[in-house]
Amino acid sequence: MTTFLIGLAILLIGGILYGKVCERVFKPDDRQTPAVRLNDGMDYVPMKKWKNSLIQLLNIAGTGPILGPIQGILFGPIAFLTIPIGCIIGGAFHDYMCGMISVREDGAQMPVLIRKYLGKYIYPIYNVFVCLLMLLVGTVFIYTPGDLFVTQILNADNGVTNPVVWIVYGVIFAYYIIATLFPIDKIIGKIYPIFGMLLILSAVGVFIGLFVNGYPLSDIWTTGVIGVHPKGLHFIPVFFVTVACGIVSGFHSTQATLISRTMGSEKEGRTTFYNMMIGEGFIAMIWAAAAMGVMNIGLATASTDATDVVGIIAKNMLGSVGGIIAVIGVIVLPITSGDTALRSLRLIVADALKIDQSKKINRLKISLVIFALVAAILVFAKINKEGFNVLWRYFAWANQTIAVFAFAMITIYMMRNQKPFLMSLVPGMFYMFIITSFILNATIGFNLSWPVSYGVAGVLTLAYGAVLVYYGNKSPVRKMVK
Repeated sequence: MTTFLIGLAILLIGGILYGKVCERVFKPDDRQTPAVRLNDGMDYVPMKKWKNSLIQLLNIAGTGPILGPIQGILFGPIAFLTIPIGCIIGGAFHDYMCGMISVREDGAQMPVLIRKYLGKYIYPIYNVFVCLLMLLVGTVFIYTPGDLFVTQILNADNGVTNPVVWIVYGVIFAYYIIATLFPIDKIIGKIYPIFGMLLILSAVGVFIGLFVNGYPLSDIWTTGVIGVHPKGLHFIPVFFVTVACGIVSGFHSTQATLISRTMGSEKEGRTTFYNMMIGEGFIAMIWAAAAMGVMNIGLATASTDATDVVGIIAKNMLGSVGGIIAVIGVIVLPITSGDTALRSLRLIVADALKIDQSKKINRLKISLVIFALVAAILVFAKINKEGFNVLWRYFAWANQTIAVFAFAMITIYMMRNQKPFLMSLVPGMFYMFIITSFILNATIGFNLSWPVSYGVAGVLTLAYGAVLVYYGNKSPVRKMVK
């Protein structure tokens, strides 16, 4: 339990201190934001600070900060330290800078920022990755909440032949279509406060349950700094790809730029972007702790499916009624990420093809193509035995890959504006090593041995850093953008 409490202290105190550092480096001011200056009643709409913050938290907190840590805790209590540290200097910084740079660039979405700061040759590569990621996010976040609802709330079988499964998928799918097409303040802005209440009740309930039920949590001085994974997996890179959203997530950059179009003041950025990622880190910490607790008392094992662990934790800690509320809170998380993922994809495609989104027919045309692709991937994942496992692995890896692009963009931005660029270059290089060593070794990648994978990843990581520094030094130094 002590390691867990130390981790929480690091997350809270470190988040406050480093959040102030990030704000001091960026220097938000009183200039008009895109939401005010470009108000179009659709995507550029000023909303209150509390609502923007809540939407951002719900956007970024999918099943990643729950299912990821449940699997990541199998490496031992080291997760209680790596999650908060990574969240503070990596994930929260990443989210804040992406959101604030977008605010300074008229609410530009990530592909536009990539093209401006990394050049026209990187832009199409990034666009392919980010569009693929958004499709995978939309699909995964129909699949996982749908299956959780069927198994944990309805207590039914989630097999492909059960028509109830497809009905639940269809309901979530219909909601996504509505949220993608309608003005952000009409649907998302109205329904999210309700979802937010469920999220908070779920998270707080599990947190209190840890202490009320006296769950035994291991400490690093009893298990060793890095525990031996039951399946023999390597801590680096597997842990960081598995936990993903609780530490660093490239998906978050696409959501921060979405909210940049609804912020009424730049000075709301630290709360809206940085602090909400710290909130996600807290969610990751409590679910990691709860998973360790139920495993230590024998209610679950290393082989128990992560979604089943969610139900075990909720019902054992909070009873039947409280458990259902907690599970609903978990179901809400992916739904409130999937809807904005597909909304972001619509904006990304529209920006790339220069299609005016103020016209309903244009929004409908793009959305129809997007949802047709999502439906096809969803059917594939469900009817194939290993379909979802393949989908999840590519989703997790693509998610971290997008973060590497984002850190590169932030690095060039900071170099151009004479800011301490090592704040972004170092985590960017770390994750470059993570994604390359993972895909080089993984069976879904190149299936190379670990020594070879580490060696090649090291070379590629050094090249990544060197190219960024070289390119950044060639770029014109200027004052703060706009």
